[in-house]
Amino acid sequence: MGLMTPEIGCTDEAARPLRADAARNRALILETAAEVFAEHGLDAGYDEIARRAGIGVGTVYRRFPERSELVQALFETRIDEIVAIAEESQRNEDAWAGLTWFLEKALERQVVDRGLKEVMASTLQDGDHMSVGRERLGPIIEDLVARAQAAGSMRADVEATDLGVQLMLMSSLSTPDQPDLWRRYLALILDGLRARPDLSPLPLLAPADEAMHALMCNLHGREI
Repeated sequence: MGLMTPEIGCTDEAARPLRADAARNRALILETAAEVFAEHGLDAGYDEIARRAGIGVGTVYRRFPERSELVQALFETRIDEIVAIAEESQRNEDAWAGLTWFLEKALERQVVDRGLKEVMASTLQDGDHMSVGRERLGPIIEDLVARAQAAGSMRADVEATDLGVQLMLMSSLSTPDQPDLWRRYLALILDGLRARPDLSPLPLLAPADEAMHALMCNLHGREI
């Protein structure tokens, strides 16, 4: 979704389970890299990541010999977190409450994670990379929408990609004075998603799943 089928960059080494210390170092590197990339861009040096993480720069290079591997791992880690939120939402017996909780928590995660935005923007030229997120999140969001519509709480002419577009747009709605400005627009969106007897049909069609990449490029001012 606008949150972004093949598996990419999977090596035999990456597929093997990591030792506990190596797994901790990997998680620490990813967390620190997100902060450093957000502040200095994706060209920030490994030495700064290592310094902030309190580890040797050689450890960073051993774990991620190529910068593209670090960017990919950071992207996939963040997708894992959003998928976990979506799966928890599915377990809510109240379909509307589950859907709204997912939107709120996913936005909370994306708005504060500036590193995620940097990584998302960096992967726009890689359609296959972006499709990993769509493949994993798409079916869950479709289920959340179908459940809410079956319960009669969500308007029937909304598609899962409509939510993807809204998440994409609202994740950019913050200012230094109002870092939670997105909450205002989430409330407006939720009112628009609610089923009511006086609703007018939505114009045009929801974007196809394949169009999400083009929409993301447009949002970030990148060529498709």
